[in-house]
Amino acid sequence: MTTINKERVDLFKSKLSIRCTIPLENNYDLSRAYTPGVAEPCKKIKLDKDLSFQYTNRGNMIAVVSDGTRVLGLGDIGPEAAMPVMEGKSVLFKSFADVDAIPICLDTKDPAEIIKIVRALQPSFAGINLEDFSSPKCYEIEDTLKEQMDIPVFHDDQHGTAIACCSALIGALRLIKKEIKDVKIVVNGAGAAGTAIAQLILHIGAKNMIVCNSKGSIYAGQSGLNNVQEKLAQATGITKQIPFKDAIRDADVLLGVSVPNVFTSEIIKSMHKDAIVFAMANPVPECDYHEAKTAGAKVVGTGRSDFPNQVNNVKVFPGVFRGAIDVRAKTINEEMKVAAVYALANLIKPEELTEEYITPDAFDPRIAPAVAAAVAKAAMDTGVARIYIDSEEVRKNTEKRVAKK
Repeated sequence: MTTINKERVDLFKSKLSIRCTIPLENNYDLSRAYTPGVAEPCKKIKLDKDLSFQYTNRGNMIAVVSDGTRVLGLGDIGPEAAMPVMEGKSVLFKSFADVDAIPICLDTKDPAEIIKIVRALQPSFAGINLEDFSSPKCYEIEDTLKEQMDIPVFHDDQHGTAIACCSALIGALRLIKKEIKDVKIVVNGAGAAGTAIAQLILHIGAKNMIVCNSKGSIYAGQSGLNNVQEKLAQATGITKQIPFKDAIRDADVLLGVSVPNVFTSEIIKSMHKDAIVFAMANPVPECDYHEAKTAGAKVVGTGRSDFPNQVNNVKVFPGVFRGAIDVRAKTINEEMKVAAVYALANLIKPEELTEEYITPDAFDPRIAPAVAAAVAKAAMDTGVARIYIDSEEVRKNTEKRVAKK
């Protein structure tokens, strides 16, 4: 049993709280908030379930769900230990895009049970943010839930990271004046984040890519690959295993979502002139920012906020969900992800780009409004929105929401 010093209990406060949005000071207020007034929206929602988005907090509420099996760089630490991260994500949702979020940590590692539980939560939420599920079960969980649910289900470790990385890559390529179709790209890390990054980069035009794990490049037909990795290996056209040191030789771009301190000076020196290196392992990246610059990299980014060019999904998921739930989207599709990529990248004008500024700062107030508007427009354009509003209104409304935070 843990003993807590009562004099220090105030130090254990949560980052979140519940607050009322209406007054509750007299019997009239009570009749509006609860009985008898509450019966009216109940009767309307019974006839049209979509009215729950309008008449309840569901319309601005998402669940941040995890089983605690792959938390940051800490691994399988369990649902209780994962709560601070889920709670922190909820704070970021609220602070950056005024999206209400509830952390939910599940005491099960069984994909079928997780799917059943999350599916049953649908009436309470406008979207589901999956977080820190281990690979490869994260693919099954997300894919199945997307098939079974008609609200957005988004595994942020995959797609948020991919959007942030692709956006920063576009900025870096604009700076060095190269096209994505012409550069050699190596992705180190073939887990959930790495495969999602590679897939999205291929989708926006990359032609020459090698994806590596700890053994070297993954290749079509390789034993031990999961379905996602096999499809990716086929898409890259790699047919044999290539050692990492050979794969990286003369590469233009090195993207790391792997383990700390694996990008040595020798590796970076073997890359092409004006190399781009994103070391995104957290909390310790694959290489130190300054060491990578000293080794000759032109543009270096990490997942950390204490170095230039932070490549982190904190710039992505608040705006993506803001845009998706504002038009009551049924899913977050590929078009919405690509829209988020370019919305984020286009915030920096070509003449503003520098080696230390190829992606906006996380606290840039333009991010969430721009991403939300682009995502909402893509949702409406692709027919997955329940309601249709001017995307410029989404931008303006998000700006107002963010300004109040």
